[in-house]
Amino acid sequence: MRTVKQRSRSAFVMVMSVALASLVGCETNPYTGRSQLLMTSVSQEMQMGAQAYSQVKNDPKMHQSQDPREIEPVRRVAARIIEAAKRSKYAEMANQFQWEVTVIKDDKTMNAFALPGGKIAVYTGIFPVAKTEAGLAAVLGHEVTHALARHGAERMSQGQLTNAALQVLGTATGAAGGNAMLGQAAMAALGAGAQVGVLLPFSRKHESEADYIGILLAADAGYDPRESIHLWERMEQMSGGKGPSEFLSTHPGHETRIEQLKKWMPEAMALYQAKQPVPMALLPGVQ
Repeated sequence: MRTVKQRSRSAFVMVMSVALASLVGCETNPYTGRSQLLMTSVSQEMQMGAQAYSQVKNDPKMHQSQDPREIEPVRRVAARIIEAAKRSKYAEMANQFQWEVTVIKDDKTMNAFALPGGKIAVYTGIFPVAKTEAGLAAVLGHEVTHALARHGAERMSQGQLTNAALQVLGTATGAAGGNAMLGQAAMAALGAGAQVGVLLPFSRKHESEADYIGILLAADAGYDPRESIHLWERMEQMSGGKGPSEFLSTHPGHETRIEQLKKWMPEAMALYQAKQPVPMALLPGVQ
């Protein structure tokens, strides 16, 4: 049986391993200057994105739209956002991606996503809230930013680091008290605390970062970035002003989001006004 001293030594080794891991994979976001912990390679992330995308497309419950009226505007907006990404500070990453766009026929699902590697999916249920191609550009700019900024890889890395740290603390707590049950209870409590105190706030940072860089991509693509504000105003109206509290949500509250967009708007408008503006066009089925 290991002594308390041996267990403490093992805990120290684990702490040092966690600390070293946090130093190995640090990168800096080129737009915000925020440091990012990335313990997954780009190629691994792209492979995971391709696998997940294949699963979505092959899901028998998912039906790809065959309607050109739905497919063409999505592909048109996506193409402009992709070209803007290739001119952006993420140009190297954007040119590595194998871009693909799928429109999913699901009028009840208000969603869109972009996976690592440039795999984009748009649900037709997003059309009423996006309303215009410029609104859809705000959505796609946001989602594409998540992929380009490697937010998914960062989230996984944070999870790996948090789990390792909790194991260290659980071991140390169990050793200090000589009580395995005490260690397990501490792990459970610390796990909940870590989710609220560490993981979710980072996720909110990801969302705000995607909003900021996303409107810059949309503006550079020729879409009026002010539509992003109207988008979130409509989103707030559709939710009835309700939703999870901002503290326990992975997304900023609607009001916070709109205020942030207004703060960033002068920078986005300067980009937009330097471009040939894309004519305003309604999405299919929108009055």
